[in-house]
Amino acid sequence: MADHNKLCQIAPSSSPNTSKDAISDIEAPHRNLEDDHLQHENNVVDYTQRAQWLRAAVLGANDGLLSTASLMMGVGAVRKDVKTMILTGVAGLFAGACSMAIGEFVSVYSQYDIEVAQLKREGKEVNKAKLPNPFYAAAASAVAFAVGAVVPLLGAAFVKEYRVRLVVVAGVVSLALLGFGVLSAVLGKAPVGKSSCRVLIGGWLAMGITFGLTKSVDSIGV
Repeated sequence: MADHNKLCQIAPSSSPNTSKDAISDIEAPHRNLEDDHLQHENNVVDYTQRAQWLRAAVLGANDGLLSTASLMMGVGAVRKDVKTMILTGVAGLFAGACSMAIGEFVSVYSQYDIEVAQLKREGKEVNKAKLPNPFYAAAASAVAFAVGAVVPLLGAAFVKEYRVRLVVVAGVVSLALLGFGVLSAVLGKAPVGKSSCRVLIGGWLAMGITFGLTKSVDSIGV
């Protein structure tokens, strides 16, 4: 009986520490998992901004290529000298790059304002690093447009004979359109053949329609 009372007196004094240790042992792995999860979230690369300027770059390059080529083909329908065609392409490059940059800046800045307002309404912290950057998008769009516009300019710059020059411009633009079609398909996980054909046929239509309509307007003496 005396031994039993001694055991009863000892047990309560040791049980609280034992319980705390047991709880700590259980909670420790859970805390470690939470810490690992937070660290993983901090290390995850945010591709939102990258996708934003990548989309602007691809669209800008395609627009620069096609709009400048169509403009040069349209002027080439009524003016046969190489200087006029080159100057037209250069003017289209500058005007198009500025237009694309301003348009992309306004568009992305509107998206930025909407997302900031939404985060404030939800009471969340506004982290500008994870929001779309209108300056990056505008710069990418302008540079890409200029790069695309250089392709038909280079094609026309070194050919003085009129008909050959038109064929060369159409050829190099067609090759570039195929390249952009493949790139768009790869980035969008779409079928390469269909995407390339759509871009190529669309480019041919744009150049052909511009050439034909300009020729028609010139023929009626407007």
